[in-house]
Amino acid sequence: MDTETTESIRKRVNKRLQDSSDGVDMEAPIRLLSSETVYRGAIFHIDDRKLALAKTDGAEVPVRRQILVHPQAVVMLVHDEVQDKYLLEREYRVGPNKFTYGFPAGLMEDGEKPEVSALRELREETGVVPKDEQSVHIEHVGDFYSSGGMTNELAHIFVIHLSAWKQGPRHFDKDEHVQSTWVTWEELTGIGIQAADSTIAIQHEEIRRLRDELAARK
Repeated sequence: MDTETTESIRKRVNKRLQDSSDGVDMEAPIRLLSSETVYRGAIFHIDDRKLALAKTDGAEVPVRRQILVHPQAVVMLVHDEVQDKYLLEREYRVGPNKFTYGFPAGLMEDGEKPEVSALRELREETGVVPKDEQSVHIEHVGDFYSSGGMTNELAHIFVIHLSAWKQGPRHFDKDEHVQSTWVTWEELTGIGIQAADSTIAIQHEEIRRLRDELAARK
């Protein structure tokens, strides 16, 4: 049976959604009326935007939103296939205001492909470098907005399987402090990771492990 395309599903479902409209035409483009940067930091800035949403009768509805404009990011769950262990990090996160567990992650550079950025950030934060191209397999889990209601930050999430790797030096930013170690699957899933992007990667890897376990039983 042929798999239905995303576009055809969207077309069918969007019609049903449009039938529930309060007058706003969500098939029409959104018009930007103005945008003012009200805060600028080292990594992100905040814009105050006024926009116009089209109505089905041809009129417009004005709305105002604040957006945290942030570079795209990469997040990697790294798996040592030989030891069957995973790379865990701990560092200070200002959101929860505590030292939290997570995975190697970082910001993409302009023009950089996500897979290239992932291996670069892995090398810089942990010193872990694949032995060669044949010793690394990168699974693309997906691309997810961290909070679509407030920021355009898009996280590219990967699971990186390594059959051979070497340890090199780590390179941190001036105010960056990161601990890292290899842990078992039981330690990884039991330590209490709360970051949404890391949790998505764990769930993806859990499905793979279950699939492999079932296949081994046959």
